[in-house]
Amino acid sequence: MKIAAAQMTCAPADVRTNAARAAALAVTAREQGAALVVFPEFTLTGYELDALAADPGLWTGADDPRLDPLRAAGIATAVNVALPGDGPRPVIATLVHDADGAHVTTYRKQHLFRHEQDLFEPGTGDGCFELLGVRFSLGVCYDNHFPELPGRGAAAGCRVHLASSLYGTGDGIRERATVHPGIAERYGLYVVLANHVGPAGPWTGCGRSAVWAPGGALLAEADDRTPSVVTAAIGPAV
Repeated sequence: MKIAAAQMTCAPADVRTNAARAAALAVTAREQGAALVVFPEFTLTGYELDALAADPGLWTGADDPRLDPLRAAGIATAVNVALPGDGPRPVIATLVHDADGAHVTTYRKQHLFRHEQDLFEPGTGDGCFELLGVRFSLGVCYDNHFPELPGRGAAAGCRVHLASSLYGTGDGIRERATVHPGIAERYGLYVVLANHVGPAGPWTGCGRSAVWAPGGALLAEADDRTPSVVTAAIGPAV
């Protein structure tokens, strides 16, 4: 089984444009033989917190028709969005759909970063799902700095950890390159990081979306400037 990490430059607060960009990357991943592609944090809007707080029209549910281009791409997708919550605030959530476009699971980000805490509600449960006989765990950006989260996924039989994230230039370069291979080494998981590249709200995404093998070896890595996908094969369970 091959999986893909996509990196994007998002159009600020433009759900339809970003859905089309993501769908094009999903098709590329499918053509490269991937069965699943994971996208960065806030795939459909970019990291535009003020806009997301002001306009509930930017929030996206699993059945939102604006997701149709992605659901029609013929590949399983993990897309991070602002999702309507149970109260007045949205949650930061990853929506997983299978290759036929059916909703598989929703994971809500548990560890909110700085000012996200003023605008979003945190999730309370872990996200695991199975696709083609492989179990996956989910984390969103700052989640991955709390090793107990992927650790619980590993304990639940997951083999691959999917990280939808935004790491910028500056400190983000070091964090991107240490947190994720650390998870792979500590828990024996494949780790798939999808990052922004270029302008992303108040930051500049540093790109280098990547896949690490159990033990921490780098299997595939994108550059630091180009919207693109990278793929890697998941080996048989030992």
